[in-house]
Amino acid sequence: MELQLKRPLAFFDIESTGLNITRDRIVELCIVKVHPGNKTETKTWLLNPGIPISKEAIEVHGITNEMVSDKPGFTQVAKEIDRFLVNCDLAGYNSNRFDIPMIVEELMRSGIDFEVENRRFIDVQNIFMKMEPRTLKAAYRFYLQKELENAHSAEADVMATFEVLKAQLDKYQGAEFEDSKGNKSKPVVNDMDALAKFSSHHKNADLAGQIIYNSEGKEVFQFGKHKGKTVEEVFRSEPSYYDWIQNADFPLYTKRLITRIKLRMATQR
Repeated sequence: MELQLKRPLAFFDIESTGLNITRDRIVELCIVKVHPGNKTETKTWLLNPGIPISKEAIEVHGITNEMVSDKPGFTQVAKEIDRFLVNCDLAGYNSNRFDIPMIVEELMRSGIDFEVENRRFIDVQNIFMKMEPRTLKAAYRFYLQKELENAHSAEADVMATFEVLKAQLDKYQGAEFEDSKGNKSKPVVNDMDALAKFSSHHKNADLAGQIIYNSEGKEVFQFGKHKGKTVEEVFRSEPSYYDWIQNADFPLYTKRLITRIKLRMATQR
């Protein structure tokens, strides 16, 4: 179905040095501007962020520090980007939470007061999630083709979860999955170790996911001002952060974990 547009709609996607909107920077920006009548224009900028690209980000998008070392900074192309987006509504995937705040931050940092009040923001991910809700009731309907009765009673929900897992094993037997790095596998198998690994977004160090393991097996904060830093480097540079966590409203398991890390650091001296 062709889009019914009264003014241009700019689809865009950002690759960045990381996921912190205020601290991280854009390394690649692509905009596809769809005009009324559905004629399209595409522009892509590869940018030098002026700060190191994190290893985790490079593993996702494949853009290295060397690849952008001779590219312009965002400020150098900010006016061109701003002109390209004049009178455009904005669209993307997860764009309301990340891409739009990130590009507006970069434009403001470049001295451009980007107008947002009169634009429409269309987030394709939000449409997907609202129309295909990830609830147990929706999963039961999708995998078993029947309605879940007595939803939210503990027994009905737990039995439904059991049935859904068995149905997933049937539906995805031999199905291929491709991760963000392009690696292909057939991970949904009747093996609890494999299912546990595949059903986790991160390898959590604590149960709440406040601290995860990075690719080197080191514990990394997933929250706050030190998000993305290893626990050890934070405790070395800011020892009082340990006391703050212990006195704040964190789960006991998380507090026990950071105590173990602190004791481990003490024995390594």
